[in-house]
Order: sequence, then structure tokens, then C-alpha cells
Amino acid sequence: MRALAEFIMRGRMQATLVVVASAAVPLLFWLSAAASCLVLLRRGPRDAVGILVWAMLPALAWWHFGEPRTLLVLLGALGLALLLRAGHAWSRVVLFSIPVGLVYGVILGTVLREPIAGLAAELSKLMPQMLDGVYQQMSVEERGRLEALIAPVLTGLMAALLQLASLLCLILGRYWQAALYNPGGFGREFRALRLPAPLALGLVAVMFLAPNLGLELAMLTPLSSVPLALAGVALLHGLAADGRLARFWLVGLYVSMLLFTQLVYPLLVVLATVDSLMDFRGRRARNDGAGPANGEG
Repeated sequence: MRALAEFIMRGRMQATLVVVASAAVPLLFWLSAAASCLVLLRRGPRDAVGILVWAMLPALAWWHFGEPRTLLVLLGALGLALLLRAGHAWSRVVLFSIPVGLVYGVILGTVLREPIAGLAAELSKLMPQMLDGVYQQMSVEERGRLEALIAPVLTGLMAALLQLASLLCLILGRYWQAALYNPGGFGREFRALRLPAPLALGLVAVMFLAPNLGLELAMLTPLSSVPLALAGVALLHGLAADGRLARFWLVGLYVSMLLFTQLVYPLLVVLATVDSLMDFRGRRARNDGAGPANGEG
């Protein structure tokens, strides 16, 4: 990965080749977004714009063929990269990813309306089996509301995946930047990620209350969980760096996330929420992460 980052930063032609080629290849859109974030973080918007415009061309072509993910993740990651380059802390960057995800949800709900509606209809047919016993005890009104929530929640889940992808692309770009110009700098930044208690509790409140405030607002539930989940991962990395958690637990974390995502993801959200109240990493780690996040010292 470091060799690829060095190749990207070798010159304008090399950077353009990577961002364009990876955007044109199916399932490599994340590499294009990460490389674009690296260029933007290091060189700034003025020097990077010529390269990034070329990356938009294959992304727009994919949109034309009904695949909006490439362009959405690219633009979302670059928007978050601008915040990071401006000196904002990671806590603010991950929080700003929620409105980015909301924009994703609105666009996906428009562009992929028919596929989402078809999938929601299939899930509605499976509800009696999935909620065996509970479903039969529901009233007709409750069943109707549950079925009406399926499409917005599906849209929110898809948008949350793109939101998470945008953040991960930014993380990879920042990691590359630190590896080339400030070894160890990214690790210190990321391990200091911790959401203040009012923000964390507010996100939890939104997760539980949004579906009751309106059907379309149900997509806020998965979107609001992403910053908390990332803060939970940062907490575990911070505890491991301090020696209070064995490093093999980090390996177990990522393996279990691949195998048991539905169990591990909520646990990360809970851990981040509790950490916002108790601060397991202590005042020293918080002070280390209080300065501007410039990625190069």
C-alpha cells in the first residue's frame, strides 16, 4: 500500500492514472476515492482539482449506467477530506458524515426507487416468517406501519454503507499521507477519536426516535450509528496502544466484524456511547487529540 501511495504522489500523471483507472474498474471505486483524498490532503484543492476532474469522468459514466456509488463515494470522501484538511477534528468529520449520508439516501431513493421498492415488497412477504409469533400478535395498523418502514430503512442502510465507505476511503487516504510524511501521525489522530457525551447521547436519541417522527426519517437510524461505531473502533485501538487491551483482541474484532456484523456493530455503538460518558482512555489521550488534525505533525 505504501508503494502505491508513493506512486500516486510521484507526479500528476501517476495520480491521474490511478484515480481514473480505479474509478473505471468495477468494485475499485474505493481506491479512486482514497487516492483522490490523498492528493487533496497533501496538495490542496487548487493543485488537486485538475486530477480530480478526470476522476469524475468514469464516475459520471457509471452513473449513466445506473451505478451511482462511484460518484457518491468520491464526492462524499472529498467533502470530508476538505474538512479534515481545514483542521477540523475527526469527531467533527465523522459527525458531518451524517448529512453526507442523508444526501446519499435522498439520491439513492430517487435513482434506485424501483429496485428498493421491489426488495421491500419481498421482505414484506417474509415478515410473518422472520417475526414468527410476534407478527401475528400485531394489529393491522402496526403491521402496515412496519411494512411502510421497510423501504426507508433499506434506503438508510444502503446510504449508511456508502457513508461508511466514504469515511474508510478518507481514513485510507489519511493513513497514506501520514505513512509518507508523518509516520505514526494517523494512529495518534484516530486513537484520539471520541465523541463528546452530548453528541453521543444525541445520536443515540436520534437512532431510537427518528422512526417515530416520520417514515422518511427512519433512514437516520443507521446513518447516526456510523460515527458511534467508528468511535468504538478508535476506543479499542486506543486501549490496545496504551497496553490495557491485548492486540490480539483487535484481530478478533475485525474477524468477528466480518463473520458476526449484526452482533459486533451494536456492541461498538454501545462502547462508544459509554466511553463518551466515562472516557476510558483518560485525559492524556483527550489532550493529545485536541489540536488541529493536519496529518503531518
